[in-house]
Amino acid sequence: MAVLLTGGAGYIGSHTALCIANAGLDVVVLDNLSNSSPEAIRRVSELTGKEIPLIIGDCTNKDDLEKAFSAYPIDQVVHFAGLKAVGESVAKPLMYYRNNLDASLTLLEVMAAHGCNQLVFSSSATVYGTIQEMPLKENFPLGCTNPYGWTKLMSEQIFRDVGKADLGLSIVLLRYFNPVGAHESGRIGEDPNGIPNNLMPFICQVAKGRLERLSIFGNDYPTKDGTGVRDYIHVMDLAEGHLAALKYAREHRGVEVFNLGTGVGYSVLDMVHAFEEVNHIQVPYRIAPRRPGDIATCYADPTKAHDLLHWQTHRTLTDMCRDAWNWQNNNPMGYRNA
Repeated sequence: MAVLLTGGAGYIGSHTALCIANAGLDVVVLDNLSNSSPEAIRRVSELTGKEIPLIIGDCTNKDDLEKAFSAYPIDQVVHFAGLKAVGESVAKPLMYYRNNLDASLTLLEVMAAHGCNQLVFSSSATVYGTIQEMPLKENFPLGCTNPYGWTKLMSEQIFRDVGKADLGLSIVLLRYFNPVGAHESGRIGEDPNGIPNNLMPFICQVAKGRLERLSIFGNDYPTKDGTGVRDYIHVMDLAEGHLAALKYAREHRGVEVFNLGTGVGYSVLDMVHAFEEVNHIQVPYRIAPRRPGDIATCYADPTKAHDLLHWQTHRTLTDMCRDAWNWQNNNPMGYRNA
């Protein structure tokens, strides 16, 4: 039997593909390559010594999904596929709602047609909206500040409703916090199109000279140094969380939700200074205005994942900074090097 990763050639997907394959499971990737590269999967195959099939297709297209389910004995799905830039979602909300919700709906229809009843969904901490109480627990009230977050929360609701209607389904909703870093080999990592939306690839590209300086959005938040505080998690710890979720899905029925984070918050300046110290390189930066919708502090309570998934993070802030720079240094232009 095999695990299908929709959007599996992306940053988190490729690291999860490597983790799952190394655990002895068969992996199939479906990706439209709109924000990813086939080189990532080629390198995952190289690192694992296993040929990872890559189907170039779109999760909103039923025929593309049928192709995957007809060609391989898929019994579990990890659903990463979706548009993911917060700013773009504000500018193009209809595109985000159409794509991300269609992807979830179409996937559920095709899974049902093929008798596949185990799903792990890539959700986000953005579903907690502007809650001020920390750490964030899975049972807190939900709400969003941008269309991207709403597509995640609406998809969660779709999965909950489908799970109530079909008691044979097992669905695990994973709310990510802030993934950073790369595989220790430096062969796969985060390779965003254009100017990065996320902090760590922005830091790395400035350190490499691809960008002139880092923009820090706001230094007047009520935090220790005025910059925003987030829960940064190493992408390989996050990938291992998906492996734990797949095991949980095999053993349980119903719909369950888990935070995947470290439970520790670091400020933007913490991250900049740690990166400089670990890698012995300067990162010039400037203070820019706050971004609409950003909150001062956001970090997880990962207790539920510890208790029920038997998962916890192992990699440190030093590991995150070292591995991110190792990837960038070895791949100055990302996968375009290849």
